[in-house]
Amino acid sequence: MQNRISSFPPIIDDKSEILILGSVPGVKSLEKQQYYAHPQNKFWTIIFELFNEKFTEDYSERLNILKKHHIAVWDVIDSCERKGSLDSEIKNEEANRIAELLEEYPNIKAIFCNGGKSYKNLQKLLGKSFKLPIFQLPSTSPLHTVSFEKKLEAWKKILAFLI
Repeated sequence: MQNRISSFPPIIDDKSEILILGSVPGVKSLEKQQYYAHPQNKFWTIIFELFNEKFTEDYSERLNILKKHHIAVWDVIDSCERKGSLDSEIKNEEANRIAELLEEYPNIKAIFCNGGKSYKNLQKLLGKSFKLPIFQLPSTSPLHTVSFEKKLEAWKKILAFLI
């Protein structure tokens, strides 16, 4: 049996308007206990580009940028078994309580899934007729080989939901 891994608590507050959902943290993120910690993952680069913010490696500053722009982050999977960081290796997964989180934070206007695994899992979890708009964005993982420019362009959809 493989090691069981767990997601992090959500980054969210009462002013959050956008929820970005990944699948489950990768090896590097688990080691550092930080969302999207792999240096080649483009999540943070995209966030800083979207909001024209000065890039920083400082994790607490990164979290402040999310908060400043009303973005919440969590994962669809609460825990699972996985060797390595590939979503295709995920086994015996248990879901996070996304619906309950959305009830607790009613200011969320839209959900954006970072890649196909989180989108497919969320569709199963919430159903296709869920009241909030749900979008699948290209994964920010280095394993998803779409160019940075194409990823950034797709991620700009988030801006339409923010004041």
